[in-house]
Amino acid sequence: MSADTPRRIIVLRHAKADWPNQVADHDRPLADRGRHQAPEAGRWLADSGINPDYVLCSTALRTRETWKLAAHELPKRPRRTVYEDRVYEASPGEIIAVLQETPDEFADLILVGHNPGVLGLTQVLAGDEGDRDALNRLRLTSFPTAAIAVLSFAGPWKTVEPGVAKLDSYHTPPQD
Repeated sequence: MSADTPRRIIVLRHAKADWPNQVADHDRPLADRGRHQAPEAGRWLADSGINPDYVLCSTALRTRETWKLAAHELPKRPRRTVYEDRVYEASPGEIIAVLQETPDEFADLILVGHNPGVLGLTQVLAGDEGDRDALNRLRLTSFPTAAIAVLSFAGPWKTVEPGVAKLDSYHTPPQD
């Protein structure tokens, strides 16, 4: 792939998690609502023609469960899935550092992570660039569970930095 290869970063916040007693935050499972949200997120990706070839997923149970349920709805499996502990409780800058390590053979990456990191990452990467409606909805909703932001940029992964991308779309599932 050339230096100006179009790339997409698909940011998926984990689906609604449960708060069981005596369970560490990292080990929280999805709630019943989350088990419905995650496949819906996968269907939205599939219906939008998004089929990432690289997955970068937090090691937390709720993100792994979200990805597993969402991935079942895609027409084909990504070529590589990486479960990365550095995505758990990561700041936007920490996530950017992990994104910069992505091999350039991959064009579409999905990041499955947590707030406030995924909201901050989306805001930092896009700034005010992109679809106006999507940018406004992002500002109003603050990235609820199972929300998806699709960002695009051109260039190698090592050039990912604040302001490099534009927000192409932003999807939020029903929150009831």
